[in-house]
Amino acid sequence: MDRKLAAILAADVVGYSTLMERDEAGTFERLRAGRKDLFEPEIARHHGQIFKLMGDGMLAEFGSVVDAVECAVSLQRGLAERNAAVPEDQRIRVRIGINLGEVIVEGEDRYGEGVNVAARLQQLADPGGICVSAKVAREVERKLAFGFEPMGEQKVKNIAEPVQAFRVILGGQAPPQPARSSPPRWVWAGAAVLALILVLAGTTWRFWPSVSERHAEDCGPSLR
Repeated sequence: MDRKLAAILAADVVGYSTLMERDEAGTFERLRAGRKDLFEPEIARHHGQIFKLMGDGMLAEFGSVVDAVECAVSLQRGLAERNAAVPEDQRIRVRIGINLGEVIVEGEDRYGEGVNVAARLQQLADPGGICVSAKVAREVERKLAFGFEPMGEQKVKNIAEPVQAFRVILGGQAPPQPARSSPPRWVWAGAAVLALILVLAGTTWRFWPSVSERHAEDCGPSLR
């Protein structure tokens, strides 16, 4: 029995049964086109491979967890772009879950808890969203520009221990450019000190003439 560490991406179509009931032929064609034109090329571009296809879902394996998360984000953004030109009730939206764990290798297929947890994380994701395990978040949080929102420990089906889950925040699209980066803390501290000095100087300037005038009045008679 061969085992290896892998990043597993699980994706599943939201409301697939309803879509098929409403428009079976159209849903099938849109799903097939999305898989061929978006999912397969993006997964290959990020050095991954699909090892299982279901009617409304798929499982893919990546050697790099960074590649897996970047691929998931590209998939969700690509679907959002494709859906922009499609009526609301015909849109194909997916949930994606990603886990990093040990898997059992049997030919082209993969088994084990590493795969099962990815599938459960996918069920926790929002429509059009991505949910990852704590292992994934720790590995990529300082390597990618995306934020991760804690979802706490989640008790999921057929997994003995609760799973620490994180929601990928897709709002911060790209890493900040150097020109827009926040100044170092010492710059802010220096600015605060300078502002304080200016305030004190202004206060002293306003206060000094009145003190001088009073002193002149007190000393005036003796000087005459």
